[in-house]
Amino acid sequence: MSAYTTQELTGVPGLAGMYLRAVLPKKGAPCELPDRRLVLRGRTVREKHLAEYAGVCGFQEHAVLPATYPHMVAFGPSMALMTAADFPFPLLGLVHVANTVEQLRPIRPGETLTYQVWAQDLRPHPKGRVFDIRAEADDGTATVWRSTSTYLRRGRSEEEAGGFGRTEPPATSFEDAGLTREWHVPGSVGRRYASVSGDRNPIHLHPLAAKPFGFRSSIAHGMWTKARCLAALSERTERLPDAYRVEVAFRSPVLLPASVRFAATQTGEDWRFGLRGASGKEREHLRGSLTALD
Repeated sequence: MSAYTTQELTGVPGLAGMYLRAVLPKKGAPCELPDRRLVLRGRTVREKHLAEYAGVCGFQEHAVLPATYPHMVAFGPSMALMTAADFPFPLLGLVHVANTVEQLRPIRPGETLTYQVWAQDLRPHPKGRVFDIRAEADDGTATVWRSTSTYLRRGRSEEEAGGFGRTEPPATSFEDAGLTREWHVPGSVGRRYASVSGDRNPIHLHPLAAKPFGFRSSIAHGMWTKARCLAALSERTERLPDAYRVEVAFRSPVLLPASVRFAATQTGEDWRFGLRGASGKEREHLRGSLTALD
């Protein structure tokens, strides 16, 4: 991090304007990630917003933040970074292929946190190139939360290309799972999550907006599917560990509306889980793991 310059943000960036910039082609942007980290200070959760997020994602308990909630706060600075003139790739067309969140201790809704966001590790991939958007939140004394979102920029495959740069969570056996659920995901969930999260990528909002990007209907946000799975694990246990890592690989989009099947297996405090189609095609949408941290 020592090579990064710091840019202080005075407020939450306006996401609507950034999506307008996202449709513009990148002209003359260098083919390297910017060496800036964006800092957003003094962020406190609004109870009403937390309740709206919990409602759309299925969380029942509001005493502590779901580990996926700070991702939304970091999303604005992430968008500001990825829509800036010096970012090498256009935002629309990037594919969110993996996400890892680490909750280092429980976070209470009334806490005031500082967020930092930066990009790193541009590397080859069999389908193009991938890079990471990193985010951290601290309470003034220590880091309490961090995440890594991996994005794919499709393009010519390169020799010696690897995968995402980390091991994917293992697949979950749906036949032997200790916890299973089936959910109907309505067509409106993309718009509902967009309203709460600010992520108004057109592929999530309406079938006509999604078709130019190759989808026959709108698709659910990847971070909604992750949050919905985490909410299901939260329902099952008296409480999740105080500190844990939850990582997922997004395998295929959930085309809306949809019927999906969730399955999870527990070993001690750790979980392995997955999400598949429930309408006979059994398409794998997500695989993930939750691991307690020391």
